[in-house]
Formats: sequence, C-alpha cells, structure tokens
Amino acid sequence: MRLMPLLIAIAALPATAFAAESKPEIDRAPAAPQAVGAAHTLRTIPEACARLEGVFTGVAADPYQFAVVRTSPTCQPRARFVDAAKVKPSGAGGWVLNDLIRVPNAGCASQLAVVQVWRKPGQADPPKLDAQGRARIYLDDSKRAKSADPLSAVTVFSAAMAVEGKPCN
Repeated sequence: MRLMPLLIAIAALPATAFAAESKPEIDRAPAAPQAVGAAHTLRTIPEACARLEGVFTGVAADPYQFAVVRTSPTCQPRARFVDAAKVKPSGAGGWVLNDLIRVPNAGCASQLAVVQVWRKPGQADPPKLDAQGRARIYLDDSKRAKSADPLSAVTVFSAAMAVEGKPCN
C-alpha cells in the first residue's frame, strides 16, 4: 500500500509538471535571473536561422513576452520554425521535447518564465537507388508527398511559453 501516497502526490502536481514529465534532450540549469525590461536570448537554433528572445514586461496581465527572431537575412535555413498554437506539439505525433528553458525574474523571485522547445525530426532521406543504380526523383511523387505533409521533409522546431509563480507588484 506504499503506492497510494505516491499516486496522491502525482495527482497533486500542477499541469505544467505533466508537460515536462519527459526528459528534454538538452539538460540545462535555470538561466541567470533577468531584469524587467531587459531583452535576453533564450536559445539560438542555427539550423532554423532563428533566435528565441524574451523579456519580462513588468505588466501583471502579460508578465513575459518572447519572440522568434531571424538571426541573419542571408542565413539559409535547413529547418523550419512553426507556431506552437497551430501545430500543438506534444509527445505524440513525432514531436520530441528538445529543451526546457527556465528564466527567473530578477525583480520578482516568485516568478519564472518556462519555455519548451519542441523538435520534430524530418524525413529527408536520400532517394533509393533504382534497378540501374541511380537515385531518381520523380516530380509527381515528390509533389504528392509534399502535399500530404508539407513539414515531413525537414526538421521542424516549435516553442511554447508559460509563466509560473505568483505575480509581483
């Protein structure tokens, strides 16, 4: 009957703990506390030519804002970054929790911004060799595959943000 207290403890965990129940691919300590109004880089994803940038606003209704910023206008991305609200990444559907970034608010010790970075590996395999030993790509086949799932060929990243803790004055 030692199992019952454990089940009760798990049921009492907040919903955000279930989102982070799987271990992220990148293991990182919480970031340094950030001041209100100071923009800071959360993470750079070079293959998507993107940088995650955040800022504590000091506004109780919207305490933290983050955005995906292009790193360079000449960068050629090998991966895509998509909106988490549209694709709804989770452990299902091929999505993998890639990174969990925790940023404390320097002006409010009880407030913490949590950014989850999700990755969906692409299927960009080289074509199989035909009977003549050549790799051939047929236009109709590639169009059909792309229309079925436009994001399947390249790796896709997405990020979701939540603020944990009590709001400050």
